[in-house]
Amino acid sequence: MQVSPHHWRPSDDQLDQIFGTPNKMFLNPYIGFSRDTRQLTNKGLMEQEFENPESFTGHGTLQNPKYVAPTWDEVYGMMIELARQIKSSGYSPQVIVGVSRGGWPPARIMSDLLENPNLANMKVEFYKNIGVTAQRPQITQPVTSAVIGKRVLVVDDVADSGQSLRIAHRHLRQKGAQEIRVCTLYLKPKSIFKPNHYAKTTSKWIIFPWERLEAINLIKRNLGSRGNSINVIRELKGSGLSASLIRSLWALAYDN
Repeated sequence: MQVSPHHWRPSDDQLDQIFGTPNKMFLNPYIGFSRDTRQLTNKGLMEQEFENPESFTGHGTLQNPKYVAPTWDEVYGMMIELARQIKSSGYSPQVIVGVSRGGWPPARIMSDLLENPNLANMKVEFYKNIGVTAQRPQITQPVTSAVIGKRVLVVDDVADSGQSLRIAHRHLRQKGAQEIRVCTLYLKPKSIFKPNHYAKTTSKWIIFPWERLEAINLIKRNLGSRGNSINVIRELKGSGLSASLIRSLWALAYDN
């Protein structure tokens, strides 16, 4: 039987197989579903989704050219690799210092993996916007534990420009640390400071699990008048962030 393209719609079983529950139907920005009726308004785009149903979530072969959003499991895997590197090197830190804010979560994980409860932090403020940095990072919170005469492991999420890590390294030297090693999850090729240990290299903007909403807010701002949830989802297509998570964070921030 031939179906008019103006009235064509997949069966409920097909919808559930590809997109999940009805509550998730409205999350795909590339087809026009009503949340309640799930009526299709664009047959051609629906056919594209049948051919590649994972494409917009970032779990298929499509890779976003600008952003990468590692999952918690991926981050933890990288942390285990870093802990192995540190142990294999023979370095046994007496104090682990997380550089705020991005270094706090991985520093806490590293404290667990190295079975070292001596965890401190310091705060270096640097970023102003996506891809935009202040000219000079500043230490706004000195290291919170005495490091004089001690072996220190500095933990941060990424060595981006490298300037903030260089400032942190200099600060700990001035505080009397005997030896300092630095580890990061990611290293960017442009960094002027190369950490002793890092898990991956990328030039993309990294959206870590602990900063999802912050990144969405910055992308919304950068999109200007186009800064709505649909365009943010499109901007992040293939990054690893699902449309459902973006919608949930958007609702938390803007639908009150």
